[in-house]
Amino acid sequence: MDLTSLSLARDELTSAALWRAMSGEPIGQGLLEWPPDLFALTDVILECSEAYRFVLSPPAGASWPPNEPPDWPDAVADAGRRWGSSIERDDGAVPDLLSQEWETLRDGADTPLERLTDASAWRLCQAVLTLHAIADEACVGLGSALDAPGGPGSLYRARARELLARTGTLARIPSRAIRVLPKLRTPANGTSLRSLSRYACALRPGVDARWHKVPGRRPGAHAHDGGLNYLLLPWPLRVREADFHPLEGTVHSLAKDPFGFFEFAPSERLDLDLVDRILIASRDEVESVKVVVMPESAVDSDEIEPLEALLVHHGVQGLVAGVRQRPTHPGQFGRNWVHLAAWTGAHWASIRQTKHHRWALDEVQIEQYHLGGALHPRIRWWEAMEVPRRSLQFVQVGEGNTVVSLVCEDLAQIDDVAEVLRSVGPTVVITPLLDGPQLSSRWAARYASVLADDPGSAVLTLTSYGMVRRSRPHGVDPSPVIGLWKDAGRGTREIPLEPGAQGVLVSVNTDRAIRRSTDGRMPVESGNEIFDMSIYQVRAGSTPFGHSTHVRQRRPRRYSISRN
Repeated sequence: MDLTSLSLARDELTSAALWRAMSGEPIGQGLLEWPPDLFALTDVILECSEAYRFVLSPPAGASWPPNEPPDWPDAVADAGRRWGSSIERDDGAVPDLLSQEWETLRDGADTPLERLTDASAWRLCQAVLTLHAIADEACVGLGSALDAPGGPGSLYRARARELLARTGTLARIPSRAIRVLPKLRTPANGTSLRSLSRYACALRPGVDARWHKVPGRRPGAHAHDGGLNYLLLPWPLRVREADFHPLEGTVHSLAKDPFGFFEFAPSERLDLDLVDRILIASRDEVESVKVVVMPESAVDSDEIEPLEALLVHHGVQGLVAGVRQRPTHPGQFGRNWVHLAAWTGAHWASIRQTKHHRWALDEVQIEQYHLGGALHPRIRWWEAMEVPRRSLQFVQVGEGNTVVSLVCEDLAQIDDVAEVLRSVGPTVVITPLLDGPQLSSRWAARYASVLADDPGSAVLTLTSYGMVRRSRPHGVDPSPVIGLWKDAGRGTREIPLEPGAQGVLVSVNTDRAIRRSTDGRMPVESGNEIFDMSIYQVRAGSTPFGHSTHVRQRRPRRYSISRN
């Protein structure tokens, strides 16, 4: 529910009324049975009252953290740990600090939220902020096991992770009311509710977020643990004007603003022989290729299985590839998604991240890409694709990095999807595009900067070299830049494809990172970050390994985790 849509006047709205409107339940003792539930309650109260701002600007005569208990940061962390451990005992016992602040919240549940906004109910503000911090501490390790403390609590954490995988939320409250997800990083700057927590975040309805875990080693488990490498294949390497097809009978005129629909369908099939030779050349530079990344619509849906079979042979552990699929029935549009897959040792675990926003080709872009022979410049052409319900797939690799993929236009839309991304803070956001050069002066770099600054995620974009070659705006020199890397520490780096190369090997380092929260808790070194990068141009050799024999002999079993 949108908090602004509640019918009660602000000076009449209370915590009890707010929670009942959102969850359908009263503020009851059952919230102490499961930390993510209490986190959701306190997060909603802090958002609606804006009382979170007092951690940096307490009212006159007050201080934050509070003077009682005198060791507030340590007391909160201890209460969170002990509460998480007590969940397994089912004896109803909770730490004293949690019990004390809970009673204050229960007693003040019918206090108008306006009194939290102006801090006239300061003791209640203290209780809500302290409970929020305790609940956050009790959520440590529910996402990444790198955060998990030793000792008791393993059963509680296992139950929470199972709930997350099954329902898409850590909370027991229905996700149609509120969703609680693991949090991976806290914004370094600014004053917002997101800056108060470091292990959990509460999200309002609107985007169906899902959390997947796939096998992988544990990057960042030790200092200087090493790095990752991504093989970027900017395909199709050639895009023809005839690859853009207007759909017959779809042109409409609306208030003298005609529009129609087009389909992008490259005539050239995926060249597995060339992929084979590029992988051989890459393995001459690095011990193994970890992940292959391909642009939006780079492969047809029926090419995924033979491509995966080839990657298995070369020891590749992951695939991020833009997929196109033609309509299966007359009158339907095709589909556009990112195929994220991880090799488990026995099969490919696959996840589908759908595209949410159609590409629109206007007169300027038609001229830029020299498509006037296929698409009339005075007609706005929309990509003929189904527009699915918005969903966001978080892919946790082992216990370290968490990857999210956005398709082209999705990166540029500052909507609820972006808010979910900024709340969780994934390690890497990979964005396959069908676009022109990925220059630091263009739109993709601007929107990548938003995520690199807040919450601090690294962003990788990759487009087709064929589209880069077609992009020749009047008065602008051609550019070979097919990708862009942006992170919080090293800034922006353009990734070109040099003459004679068919791919680019990008190697990055991983290490542990400090995680902070602005509510007064002590920083902890439990995060994971990607930093630094090197680029190696890959030129395929002339002798293929012979992938076709391998593909016929070995066809790995595929297992789909999600088709949302």
